[in-house]
Amino acid sequence: MAVVEQKMSCHVLTLVPIFLLLVYALFAVSPFIDRKLSVTKSSTAAPTAAPPSAAAGVTVLHSRRNASGVERIEEELARARAAIREAIRSRSYRSYKEEGFVPRGAVYRNPIAFQQSHIEMVKRFKVWTYKEGERPLVHRAPMNNIYSIEGQFLDEMESGKSPFRARTPDEAHVFYLPFSVASIIHFIYQPILSKKDYDRGRLHRIVDDYVGVVAGKYPYWNRSGGADHFMVSCHDWAPEVSTANPKFYSKFIRVLCNANTSEGFRPSRDASLPELYLQYGQLGPTPTQSRSDRPPSNRTILAFFSGGAHGYIRRLLFDHWKNQTDPQVQVFEHLPNRAIYTAKMGSSKFCLCPSGYEVASPRIVEAINHGCVPVLISANYSLPFAEVLDWSEFTVSVPVERIGEMKEILEGVSEERYLEMYERVKGVRRHFVLNRPAKAYDLLHMVLHSLWLRRLNVRL
Repeated sequence: MAVVEQKMSCHVLTLVPIFLLLVYALFAVSPFIDRKLSVTKSSTAAPTAAPPSAAAGVTVLHSRRNASGVERIEEELARARAAIREAIRSRSYRSYKEEGFVPRGAVYRNPIAFQQSHIEMVKRFKVWTYKEGERPLVHRAPMNNIYSIEGQFLDEMESGKSPFRARTPDEAHVFYLPFSVASIIHFIYQPILSKKDYDRGRLHRIVDDYVGVVAGKYPYWNRSGGADHFMVSCHDWAPEVSTANPKFYSKFIRVLCNANTSEGFRPSRDASLPELYLQYGQLGPTPTQSRSDRPPSNRTILAFFSGGAHGYIRRLLFDHWKNQTDPQVQVFEHLPNRAIYTAKMGSSKFCLCPSGYEVASPRIVEAINHGCVPVLISANYSLPFAEVLDWSEFTVSVPVERIGEMKEILEGVSEERYLEMYERVKGVRRHFVLNRPAKAYDLLHMVLHSLWLRRLNVRL
């Protein structure tokens, strides 16, 4: 009972830095926000050295700072910080238009501040996508299946329909490097015939070359050391993009599904990306994202999971629960079809979301969309949007070492507590639905908001 009723276990929450966890509640005392909001011209920093591949083939220009452009951007960000701080002080938000949605409830760390921050983001935030590079390694990414969010985000930003799309790089707050790790692996690493074919060298060279090209052509990477540049990837190998030259990429923002802090994910700098599975040819909510509002009284299964036996956490889960005859805890490695999978998820009170080879799982998003309270079984996972959402209010966290006590732990959740979490899961669902084009507060807006917060914490 104590495991369930407590706030989310510290192995998750303590990994999120103080600024991002308390960016709203303590905005006014943040070390960054405490600085004077009046913008002063800062001295030009020495240009960051080019990556090895860029140094060999591309001359990286010294930063020619467009002072007026930088100052304009920094003034905008200062006004946004001030507006958020004022919303926290006054406990009310201000908007330039009528707001169709107002965040409320315990799922938000500070709903007023989140509201004001989202308002400021929609009003101001601009993203420049570099045009350099040829398909299929750049400007192309998977739109469906397990890595789909990588391609959906890329397509949204390059479609020309996004209001966040910068018209020129000089008006951008952040710069998107549109290479696809999933496409690089598919086209450069296949076929893999031996252990040496897994070497990450090819991935490193491609990314370094791309950064070298844009750093040599434009001043933006050099003036910030990459601090206002980002990538988006759901591939397992994505965190290793920067491992060959960690010093060069120390300020670079990585938006990753594989948000594993034990493998170098930095919550203060990187952003966690929800993983979802989209069937071929589908945009927006799909059968795996379809809503299930079956009431708790019709949810006859206590806990459900179906998925491959990969990773040590899932092997432990199967060791304890796969061959059990107890109808209350149903754990499968395979089910005959997707329809049975979604039906069982919609008939369950709790949906088990164990990590596999990597920490992220699409089951978290699937569970939320089916009104099934997610049960997080992971280690070192930095959860998506944790600077905004209090995951402990709508999920259960079970330590890996207590998998064998799963049924006892879940049965220990009081009916009142379960009903609270059930309603909160339904309430938070809008933040995990993929819409195309994106809509306010949906999944793509939340990803952009994660980037927006990290940009607010950077001063050029």
